[in-house]
Amino acid sequence: MANHWSDQGVHVSLLTLAAAETDVYPLRPSVERIGLDVMRHSSGPLQAIANNWMRLRTLRRTLRATRPDVVISFTDQINVLTLLAACGLRLRVVICERVDPRHHHLGRSWSFLRRCLYRRCFAAVVQTNAIREFIQPLVKRRAVYVVPNCVRSAQPSCNQQPDTPAVAGFQQHLLVACGRLVPQKGFDLLIDAFAQSTAQRRGWTLRVLGEGSERPALEARIRELGLEQQVELPGWRDDHLAEFQRAEAFVLSSRYEGFPNVLLEAMACGLPVVSFSCPTGPDEIVRDGVDGILVEPENVSALAAALDRLTADPALQRRMGARAGEVVDRFSESVFYARWQAVLTGANPDAAPFASCTDPHRPEPA
Repeated sequence: MANHWSDQGVHVSLLTLAAAETDVYPLRPSVERIGLDVMRHSSGPLQAIANNWMRLRTLRRTLRATRPDVVISFTDQINVLTLLAACGLRLRVVICERVDPRHHHLGRSWSFLRRCLYRRCFAAVVQTNAIREFIQPLVKRRAVYVVPNCVRSAQPSCNQQPDTPAVAGFQQHLLVACGRLVPQKGFDLLIDAFAQSTAQRRGWTLRVLGEGSERPALEARIRELGLEQQVELPGWRDDHLAEFQRAEAFVLSSRYEGFPNVLLEAMACGLPVVSFSCPTGPDEIVRDGVDGILVEPENVSALAAALDRLTADPALQRRMGARAGEVVDRFSESVFYARWQAVLTGANPDAAPFASCTDPHRPEPA
């Protein structure tokens, strides 16, 4: 977004609480990059209050110095800090929720601050209509816009041969998942489902890209199930799209989401997908039976059955993979930025095409 608006001749300052050298994605030289370097570990409640006070003061001082026309804030706690920092500065603050707040609990103090401060925003941006219904009472009469993520066409073309060798006379196949190793992403459920499925006995390897606090527990579960040769946890890969391009199918096992980018990216790579129909996002992205398979949230047996159905049927993989790439048109950058233009200009959030991210012309399953 920063690069897009900078290319349009807008002066963009990108602020993060972390230092600038932690960046993963490249920015245009024209984007002013400000790393506040105020990330500190809090060993207790008093230190947490002190650290947040430091962040608040630093952020307020930076907002005063940059004097923006519009401030766009991402994620719940940062939204609260930004609204606090902007008090009395006469700034238009657009807050963005990036996960389902009905399931992502902030704790008592942050939830109280959110209830008090969200009404001070200029507008709110969410990714699905279900989240919009939750946020609207918090922002009172402020506009709430539904702006689902966009995705670009993956290059080079996907569905290349996986980099796993043939073993014992049969072809190895690669199933990939991606996300932080945290309870939200449900990789514990995925590992159990993969153990129940016949895929791991038919030459399929599950590769989970990501890093996080759940690694020890997931590794222990893999050993307990005897899946050390069939399940891989290689950590985060900056070239995760290259991993998608080597895979033959993608699986999303999240307990809840906002609007999962990795699901969009995998489908843009032409991968057929299996996903929990979790709140929220997959129902808006996956056309069940057309470009993927949706199953009941947190139902391990149903996920195992869906994995069996897809991995055992090469024709189904090809048919769904051929339709998956249509996600690039359904969630295009042009529509994404048209929706954001409506946000910034204060247009009616209920005017088409801003109110819904679902596909009104969704075809019936073949």
